[in-house]
Amino acid sequence: MNIYKNPKRETWSELTKRPAFKKQEIAQTIKEIFAEVEKNGDEALIQYAQKFDSAKIDQIQVTAKEISKAADLISEELKSAIQIANENITKFHASQIVETEKIETTKGVICWRENRAIEKVGIYIPGGTAPLFSTVLMLAIPGQLAGCREIILCTPPDKNGNVNPAILYTAQLCGVSKIFKVGGAQAVAAMTFGTETIPNVYKIFGPGNQFVVAAKDFAQDFGITIDMPAGPSEVLVIADENAVPEFCAADLLSQAEHGSDSQVIFISTDLKVLNETIDKVKKQIKELPRNEFAQQSLNNSHFILLDSIDEALEFSNLYAPEHLILAVENFEKYISQIQNAGSVFLGNYSCESAGDYASGTNHTLPTNGFAKNYSGVSLDSFVKKITFQNLSKEGLQNLGKTIEIMAEAEGLSAHKNAVSIRLK
Repeated sequence: MNIYKNPKRETWSELTKRPAFKKQEIAQTIKEIFAEVEKNGDEALIQYAQKFDSAKIDQIQVTAKEISKAADLISEELKSAIQIANENITKFHASQIVETEKIETTKGVICWRENRAIEKVGIYIPGGTAPLFSTVLMLAIPGQLAGCREIILCTPPDKNGNVNPAILYTAQLCGVSKIFKVGGAQAVAAMTFGTETIPNVYKIFGPGNQFVVAAKDFAQDFGITIDMPAGPSEVLVIADENAVPEFCAADLLSQAEHGSDSQVIFISTDLKVLNETIDKVKKQIKELPRNEFAQQSLNNSHFILLDSIDEALEFSNLYAPEHLILAVENFEKYISQIQNAGSVFLGNYSCESAGDYASGTNHTLPTNGFAKNYSGVSLDSFVKKITFQNLSKEGLQNLGKTIEIMAEAEGLSAHKNAVSIRLK
C-alpha cells in the first residue's frame, strides 16, 4: 500500500489514476470471438465453454427442471436473505416510477413525455470465483418494473456444466426464466447477434472481467447499447477523528477482495485514525479467504492524510469513486459538496456491503472515473423516454409566427411552409 501525508495538489491527478486496464491489448481477441459467434452461433459457444470454462455442455439453455431444482440446493437462510433483499430493492426502484405530467407551454400547445420499456434486454452475471446472484436482483428487478418484454440472462457454467443454484433461484424469484450457460466475451457476442438458442437484445447490462467489459464496449459498434462503461471495483473512504478504524479497514477490504485490479483509497484528516486503519487492514486481511486478491489490490491503493474534510471531498470529486464512504461526524453538512460518486454511504454504520446486497439501492455503478458523467443503474436505465405534443388550431395560431421567423432565419423554407399552409 502507498501512504501519502499531505500530498501537494499538483500530485493529485497522479494519485487519482486507476491501475492500467488492458482493454486495448485484448481487442483482437474480442474481435475474433465476435466473428466466430456471429458465424457459428451455438457451436461456437459450446466450444468456448470448453476452452475458457473447462465445461462440457450439450444444451446451452438452462432447463425448467434445473431452475426448479435450484431451490433445494441452497439453504432456507439464504433464500430468506435473498427474499428480504428482493423486497427492499423492489421498494426503492418502484419509487422511481413517475406519473406523466402534461404541460401547456403556450395556450393550445400541450407537451408531455412518456416512458417506454426497452423491449429486449440482456443481463450478464459473473459466475466464477464470485457468483454474483445479488446482481440478478439489481438488474432483473428494475427491468421487470420497467416492463421489459424480454429479459434474458447469461452466466458461465462450472466445470460440470451447471449454473450456480443461487443465481438460478434468484432469477426465478425475479421472473427471469430464459437463462443460458455462457460466459465471457462470447456471452456478450451472443446477446449482440443472437444465435440459434439465444435471442439478440437491444441493451446489455452487468459487470464482468476485462474481457466482458471490452466485449460490451465492442458490442456498441453493432448498434447495441450498454448500461455504462466499466472498470474494476473501487471505494474511497473519508474518515475524521470520530471514524472507527476497524470499520474503515473492513470497508476497504470488502472492495479489495473483488480482484487484484480493484483499487481502494483511504483519506483521513487524523493521523491516529490513518495509522490505526492501516494496522487493522494488515490484521484483517490475514483472515480473508480471498486475501491474495485483496493484497494485490492494496498494492495499487493509497492511504492519504489531508488537512480537512473539504479538501478530502475535493480530492474525491477529482477521483469520482464508484463507492464513497463518509465516516465523519455531521456528514449532512458535506452532502452538497459531493459532485462525482456512484453511490454514497453516510456515517460509521453505513457499510458499503449494505448497498451491495440489501439496503435497496443499486450496486451496478460507474467505475474508473465514469461517475463524473454516468449514473448507476436505475429504473430509467431500462426505459426510453418519448416526447409528445398536441397543438390545437388556436395553439398553432399562437405559436406559428415564432416558428415561421425561426425557420426562415435558418433558410429552411419547407419548415416555414408546414406552418404557413396551416395558418392560411
